[in-house]
Amino acid sequence: MSNERILISGAGIAGQALAYWLARHGFRPTVVERAARLRTGGQGVDIRDQAIEVAEKMGIMPRVREAAADVVGMRFVRADGREISRIDIEGIKNENGSAEVEIMRGDLVRILHDITSGAVEYLFDDAITALDQDDDGVTVTFANGPARRFDLVVGADGLHSTVRTLAFGPESDHVRFLDHYFAFGNADAKLGPDRWVTMFNTPGRMTGVYRSGNHPQAKAYFMFRSPRRDIDLRDQQAARALLSAEFGDESDWHVPGLLAGVLADPDAYIDALGQVRMESWSSGRVVLVGDAAYCASPVSGAGAEIALIGAYRLAGELAAAAGDHRIAFDRYERSHRPLITRKQQVGPNLRLMVPKTWLGMAVRNAVTRLPLLESMSGMERIMSPKATDRLPDYESVADPAR
Repeated sequence: MSNERILISGAGIAGQALAYWLARHGFRPTVVERAARLRTGGQGVDIRDQAIEVAEKMGIMPRVREAAADVVGMRFVRADGREISRIDIEGIKNENGSAEVEIMRGDLVRILHDITSGAVEYLFDDAITALDQDDDGVTVTFANGPARRFDLVVGADGLHSTVRTLAFGPESDHVRFLDHYFAFGNADAKLGPDRWVTMFNTPGRMTGVYRSGNHPQAKAYFMFRSPRRDIDLRDQQAARALLSAEFGDESDWHVPGLLAGVLADPDAYIDALGQVRMESWSSGRVVLVGDAAYCASPVSGAGAEIALIGAYRLAGELAAAAGDHRIAFDRYERSHRPLITRKQQVGPNLRLMVPKTWLGMAVRNAVTRLPLLESMSGMERIMSPKATDRLPDYESVADPAR
């Protein structure tokens, strides 16, 4: 088998899942992670449809279910905290026989690390700074360690991917701004009822608190509609100033307390809402997976799903092609892109979470009171069309000509 030495940038869901499958197929993956340790922050993520099949093939589905966030639904409240309406997510899942599971991103990252750490080389506290491709491989320059040669390089380093910039050009060519900014961080658990996501809206703004049934730490959400700001959100001081400027004058509901929690959280995540749209996910010996290639945005509820499936397909196609990256990269993209096209249709989700006007809020509230929630387009996060085909069994396929 050719192209065995594969470098993966990013130790998140996509990167670690890919490393697992590459090692299982006989490749020699190395994962480089900019952070000094595993990043275990983040929000709840959904494992559903074909991603469940991937998790079952990996043998982690029992652990995923054990660590499930156990959230039963979503509540919308007035400024004084009185409930306007609610969505019984658990009831809808049960009525439709859904096997999907929501798990905190950090818990999934830890599970993936547990099953890869013995078979995969990890380089923490380092990052790729340059890539030099030739006919035989890629010379990779690192910020801290010595340069090394790899056969292939994979960018699994998120929305602001360094690998994508180095191999495909500036971020502005590939990231589509969705007219919103968002923040996510720690919150006082007393500010929301257990096992519920509670949201308070004013036109173009949302504040929420997320209470997992299996975690003592609550999480706060903020999202607001805005034209693009000329701010470098990698500057944490500037990012926090942006959030404070937008919500600092809001005194209703629990907004001040939730804002204080996010601003005090050193691991809070504040960013623009964006999607990655690319004509191709590979360039020579470099390929992208997960958010780096096709981020659908946090409001899609599909990030973990498409990352797990994409990692499975990419590693499997490399194995089926005996390491021939030209064949494998093309098959990976052709098989995975239809799912990405569906998951990037997030307009209804934004209208559900952040109505633009008072009228939009009234319509949203009225619809969420209806008994037939299955009919509302905003519920596509839960009721999205199910894939009817099963994933290829790559461990029984190793024919480059198939």
